[in-house]
Amino acid sequence: MSDAIIILTEEPLTAVDVANITDLYGPDDDVELVLLVPADTKRNLFVDVIDQLTMLDLPGALREIREKPDAETVRAEASEILATSLAVLESVGANATGAVAEGNAVASLVAKVGEMEARQAVVVTRPHAVADTFRQDWAHQAQRKLGLPVLHLYSDSGFIGDS
Repeated sequence: MSDAIIILTEEPLTAVDVANITDLYGPDDDVELVLLVPADTKRNLFVDVIDQLTMLDLPGALREIREKPDAETVRAEASEILATSLAVLESVGANATGAVAEGNAVASLVAKVGEMEARQAVVVTRPHAVADTFRQDWAHQAQRKLGLPVLHLYSDSGFIGDS
């Protein structure tokens, strides 16, 4: 029976992300990677704008204020992120499956970890200054609910979040 690692991501996985994830197990380990991409991140507009401003991304902050995509668009984007991420994982020979998660992202991660009796949970996000600072990011929320460490990686970097 293979061990499972559940990965929750809001961004398409990159080669850097895949290298960080596949470093979690050895080449002889029988590991199944299960990817979850939330269809709705339920973010706070004010917090999102602050996050963009802390990253010195004024166009991103304006985009947050102006754009409110409909549910169909959000689901299509999540499906695209899932397909891209699975392709990158499969390109390195990883045993990977995935799904678009409906509802609360953290609740989906916790449920999947329990369902598969996963050995580890990984959250891949872009930096969120407010949520990360006040330990309200997905990794911290999942860690509190699971009672086990959750690895928090920042997308397309070698940086590990503080969870």
